[in-house]
Amino acid sequence: MANIKSAIKRIDVARRNTERNKPVKTEMKNAIKKFNQAIDQDRIDDAKELLIVADKKLKRAATKNVIHKKQASRKISRLAKKLNDKIAG
Repeated sequence: MANIKSAIKRIDVARRNTERNKPVKTEMKNAIKKFNQAIDQDRIDDAKELLIVADKKLKRAATKNVIHKKQASRKISRLAKKLNDKIAG
C-alpha cells in the first residue's frame, strides 16, 4: 500500500478512471466479438451491420481516450478487411 499522500491520491484517480472506462471498453469488445461471430458463421448481411456498430463503438472509445485513436483506426481497418475478404472469397 502506498504511504505517500500523492500516491494514495493517484490510486484513487486510477480507480475512478478504470470504473469510468470499463463500460466503454466492454461495449467495444462485445461489438467486435459479435462481428467476428457473424463472419465465422457466414452471416454477411449481419456482419455488415455489426461492422457499423463496431466502428461506432471503437470511435467512441478513441474519443474518450480509452484507446488510442490509431489503435481504433487499425482495428476498424482489420475488421473491414476481414469482411471484404469474406465477401470476395
